[in-house]
Amino acid sequence: MRKWFLPAIIFLSANATYAQLSPLTVDKIMRDPKWMGTSPDRIFWGADNQTVYFNWNPEKAIADSMYFIHTKDIHPNKTAAADRALLNARKNGTYNADHSLLAYSFYGDVYLMDTKTGKVIRITNTTAQEYGAVFTNNEQAIAFQQGRDLFTWNRADGAISQLTNFKSGTPPPPEKSDLDKGNAQEKWLKAQQLQLLDIIRDKKAKADAATAYNKQNAPKPLRSLYTEDKDVQNVQISPDGRYITYRLFAAPKDAKSTIVPDYVTSTGFTTDIPSREKVGAPEGSFTSFVYDRVADTVLAISIKELPGIKDQPDYVKDYTKKDSAVVREVIINGPYWTDNGKHAIMDIRSQDNKDRWIALLDPATGKLKSVNRQRDEAWIAGPGIGWSFGGANLGWIDDNTCWYQSEASGYSHLYTTNVLTGEQKQLTSGNYEVQEAELSRDKKTFYISTNEVHPGEKQFYKLSLVSGKTERITTMQGANEVTVSPDEKWIAFRYSSSNQPWELYIQPNTPGAKAQQVTNLAQSAEFKSYNWRVPQLITYTSGDNQQVYARLYTPDPARKNGAGVIFVHGAGYLQNAHRWWSQYFREYMFHNLLTDLGYTVMDVDYRGSSGYGRNWRTGIYRFMGGKDLDDEVDAAKYMAEKAGVDAKRIGIYGGSYGGFMTLMAMFTKPGTFAAGAALRSVTDWAHYNHGYTSNILNEPFKDSIAYLRSSPIYHAEGLKGKLLMCHGMVDTNVHFEDIVRLSQRLIELGKDNWELAVFPVEDHGFTTPSSWTDEYKRILKLFNETLLK
Repeated sequence: MRKWFLPAIIFLSANATYAQLSPLTVDKIMRDPKWMGTSPDRIFWGADNQTVYFNWNPEKAIADSMYFIHTKDIHPNKTAAADRALLNARKNGTYNADHSLLAYSFYGDVYLMDTKTGKVIRITNTTAQEYGAVFTNNEQAIAFQQGRDLFTWNRADGAISQLTNFKSGTPPPPEKSDLDKGNAQEKWLKAQQLQLLDIIRDKKAKADAATAYNKQNAPKPLRSLYTEDKDVQNVQISPDGRYITYRLFAAPKDAKSTIVPDYVTSTGFTTDIPSREKVGAPEGSFTSFVYDRVADTVLAISIKELPGIKDQPDYVKDYTKKDSAVVREVIINGPYWTDNGKHAIMDIRSQDNKDRWIALLDPATGKLKSVNRQRDEAWIAGPGIGWSFGGANLGWIDDNTCWYQSEASGYSHLYTTNVLTGEQKQLTSGNYEVQEAELSRDKKTFYISTNEVHPGEKQFYKLSLVSGKTERITTMQGANEVTVSPDEKWIAFRYSSSNQPWELYIQPNTPGAKAQQVTNLAQSAEFKSYNWRVPQLITYTSGDNQQVYARLYTPDPARKNGAGVIFVHGAGYLQNAHRWWSQYFREYMFHNLLTDLGYTVMDVDYRGSSGYGRNWRTGIYRFMGGKDLDDEVDAAKYMAEKAGVDAKRIGIYGGSYGGFMTLMAMFTKPGTFAAGAALRSVTDWAHYNHGYTSNILNEPFKDSIAYLRSSPIYHAEGLKGKLLMCHGMVDTNVHFEDIVRLSQRLIELGKDNWELAVFPVEDHGFTTPSSWTDEYKRILKLFNETLLK
């Protein structure tokens, strides 16, 4: 295998190679990630409550396969290829209340399965695509969509009925009578004939009587729901079948999209890849409706009475006087009905993402009553709370009590509210997060996953709504990603620790039950022979007296070279200072290699990382590269003061947000870092996407201050130390344009202490082993040549 030689400056030997200093090589850890084996994922239970299905690849094939085990036989077996599509279809189906029936869509048709006998009824058999099957009319019917429209299948007689008739355009004008048709002259002549001649009057009377008879005796036509030029979304039916709710989306006008050129193509010609819009582009608008099938009415859901609907965010005071006159645009998700259809709540988000309302819907009037308002001057998010388009944990405990998650206490916890009295209760509390929550079928227990034990752990619990007592189910230190069986008697879960990749386990869903390991990674002997480090999980005090969590890799004293490297993980609300196998597994192995070579390495969960509550999550609001970068600077101080690292020989690197942070470090913190490797970096936030960026920095034409202080391109004149930049040329997330613009800026500034490596076939996440290898050899070369002098 090809080796990468270290410079002669390495202290052990001028001719030392990786093989002498470490059994790891960049080629190995970047070129062949499968040498560590493949972890199981996409775990789900079969309807029989005994079979667990999961994706796995112990054979190191080109792609994963689906395997299964049984609670009474945990030896993994591969499913038949012909069965996999059906199993996945049933996984995404909907159970009735007692889980005796499962409705699902398979290759565009709807089916109903008896989970006890396995008997299957095919409900539709068409060339159209039917999907979204749910039970309605007290489980006597199954509703499903075909195209935009909703249909039901009656279980008793098998009749299929169409419930909605969405039509593009606007309603036609009312049909005129013959007397009202034509110009003024024609109308006068018709009226004259009717006045003068009996035969004309008789013919009209007979025609009117026939028309009235036909209208009276003809079947009532299905009401047409006109959508104008808007898209139909989120069509849902109430449990009793009376109400249908839907949302219309009006696409924005003049919203310009970006393109990404692809240079290496099979045709030999450059092609353009359509990509996203940039932050601040015009947004579309949403309007939600209730169609009452009994009263035959269609009402727009009114948001005007929501408390604070006209409130503007606090940041506008930096630019102009606040104005409370405008009703903000919102996105309405739901409804979420009680089992009997008595009540429904809506999850409503303002498009500026400063507010979330949980509101009780009166479907007969289209009016909303706020049950809970969550306001965040930064942005609404957090575990179980989700983003604009749903993803939230919420539902009903009984006919009058809804449950949801909120960061009202500073951490995401479970709450309930009585929708009639307004009484609110907090079910969980403390300086930890409820990261997953699921209500039991009998609605007496919550199954929750939290990091109560430690911010860097995930454990699974039962929370009794009767006693308020919490019982811990999982026990192994690390992370446990749990899936509960449909009958709630078993759990299947992925478990990993800091230096052990994910494996599948099952156990009864009771405290003290023994976990049985199902999979064992098909790791190479070489991978198993290496003593993968358990990084020390530490905290240090930031400049503003906050406790920052980090992973610390320390070399053997005999090999310690006095140099340090700080890794900055990506954003999108992530965490890396934890006790489970990192999603940055290449970086983890690279850090083991660096440590073998004598480097001290730190991973920091800087401000904005997940797992530490609301204040930590929003610590980057209006200033990315502010407190988050200060946390990295304080990490460098910790390395120099506590870990025996030379303060003048510290490097920093990271990708995506980590690349952005590296640029900000090299541009705005002169002398702190001698070298930096910025990978697939955002260089100007005004050129990134809207959903992520507008939450944190608002919009560039509304909050230019935030963009000016947060975008590296404005600070490039401050570059000190040696900078390596790497970027994929077909990056559809952080566009190659970003790094090109910054390169031009550095050229115009006369900077010569930087270099750019481009990767012609790579998107944001590299997929080609040779590109990973090339990139990390450059990073290692940068650190060796800069930090080991």
